[in-house]
Amino acid sequence: MRENNQLEEVERKEEVSVRKPYNVRERKIKEAAYRDMIRAELADELYDKVLNILVVQKKYKDPNYSAKDLAKELKTNTRYLSAVINSRFGMNYSCLVNEYRIKEALHLLVDKRYADKNVEEISAMVGFSNRQSFYAAFYKNTGETPNGYRKRKRGV
Repeated sequence: MRENNQLEEVERKEEVSVRKPYNVRERKIKEAAYRDMIRAELADELYDKVLNILVVQKKYKDPNYSAKDLAKELKTNTRYLSAVINSRFGMNYSCLVNEYRIKEALHLLVDKRYADKNVEEISAMVGFSNRQSFYAAFYKNTGETPNGYRKRKRGV
């Protein structure tokens, strides 16, 4: 009996040491029935249209432009659009939009023409509605803060 308790305690300690840090989660792929209903041709067509609207027309700069607005413009529903974005881009709508916003912010932060702009002004220019969401998205995409990036690139 005592040996069993000691064995269980050793197993629990091993289990604890294998656990990941609190802020690291394994990405679980959710099973969703509508993903099987995506037609490849239509998804490719929507992929091109999404890129055209978000990137070429720079709709990502509009902080109020939602997935619902995009779906309406593409004459589809948000659920199908979401499934297409997930399957073709490998991320959700918000992450996709933020990725393009951050790419532009990276350029603006080091562009000499915008040296007089502070980080909050640049975040508004690329479409973020508040400083906190900009900092969070920037750090998620680059691993550093906007100010840290700017200083590093300027060689300060």
